[in-house]
Amino acid sequence: MNNFKIPKIRFMNFNDKWNYKTLDEISNSIEYGINAPAKDFDGNHKYLRITDIDDASRLFITEKLSSPDINFTAGGYENYKLQKNDLLFARTGASVGKTYLYRKTDGKVYYAGFLIRARLHDSYDGNFVFQQTLTDKYKRFIEITSQRSGQPGVNGKEYGEWKIGMTSYDEQTSIGSFFRTLDDLLASYKDNLTNYQSLKATMLSKIFPKTGQTVPEIRLDGFEGEWEVVNLGTLIENYDEIISGASGFPIATSSRKGLYLQNDYFEGGRTGIDLTLDFHRVPMGYVTYRHMSDDSIFKFNKNNFETDVLVSKEYPVFISNDSSDIDFLLYHLNNSRLFLRFSTMQKLGGTRVRLYYKNFITYKLAVPTLKEQQAIGAYFSNLDNLIAAHQEKISQLETLKKKLLQEMFI
Repeated sequence: MNNFKIPKIRFMNFNDKWNYKTLDEISNSIEYGINAPAKDFDGNHKYLRITDIDDASRLFITEKLSSPDINFTAGGYENYKLQKNDLLFARTGASVGKTYLYRKTDGKVYYAGFLIRARLHDSYDGNFVFQQTLTDKYKRFIEITSQRSGQPGVNGKEYGEWKIGMTSYDEQTSIGSFFRTLDDLLASYKDNLTNYQSLKATMLSKIFPKTGQTVPEIRLDGFEGEWEVVNLGTLIENYDEIISGASGFPIATSSRKGLYLQNDYFEGGRTGIDLTLDFHRVPMGYVTYRHMSDDSIFKFNKNNFETDVLVSKEYPVFISNDSSDIDFLLYHLNNSRLFLRFSTMQKLGGTRVRLYYKNFITYKLAVPTLKEQQAIGAYFSNLDNLIAAHQEKISQLETLKKKLLQEMFI
């Protein structure tokens, strides 16, 4: 049987046939880590355990560093210090098969006993090998090999038998470098996403006045003066059009994740919906909410579809009036602790809270001028668009990487 293969996708100018080598064949050694507990970080010796490897990025989590509780002055531990081309494998438990490739930027790192280290020969590219631990083929190897009568596990000898697609060193480094660049790009987008989400949370907590106050802690440029406390009912208008489900408008459901068409929200399509029933119509740009809650949390969803939609006739529908901005109101209602306290007070008995529209409009909140409302609404809308764009880009890159992992290796 011919052991030579080529991947479906490869860089130009590489024509060598690939073959398989075992991890043992490409490693100087395969060894277990230090059998020692962790202690507070001593400022020098970093300790890497299974839980210190990020599940998604496979990077060393350095927010809460620790050190191995051993006497380094006694010597004998230098072999446990990681170096270039060291690839770690989790050997037991739910994380079996999880991997980490040492990076020089991680500093002086020692690895724990529930990890196995393969110290790869210098003639092999570490990142090229590491990326193959993210493939479906590797996952199948772990699923089969880790089967035990107790908890799953893979020992050093078994890891040594793992077969790896191998090519020339130049092609290895090209592929390894490519995936490192892709990983760094993904990490950059994820860092930016985290920063935008953190900024949003901070601004939401400071741009609306605290309970009993009429001036926010943070203000957008160009605005001053106190906010006015008013009833919500003076800022919105009820919309109460009831029409048949046979009218042709798509039927939607209002959830905590947003407003979704029921064909998309429920697996298997919109089966079981009686189109002869009556529904509330939600025009484009109008807002609706699910009227019942188990925990007093209500989510107000704007119809951003390019068509009117229908929701349960039990769901109230409303829109802002000439003195208010609908986006400003939504960011307040969906994030305010003051409103959460108000909704909690609507519980009259039983296990669920019902937020009647007639009670909803009695909620009191502080509001600025219409111009400032619009500025705040636009600020958060733009921030949400940035967040959504980063989430979409991350999803695209992850999909691309998953495809390339399957097609750039054998």
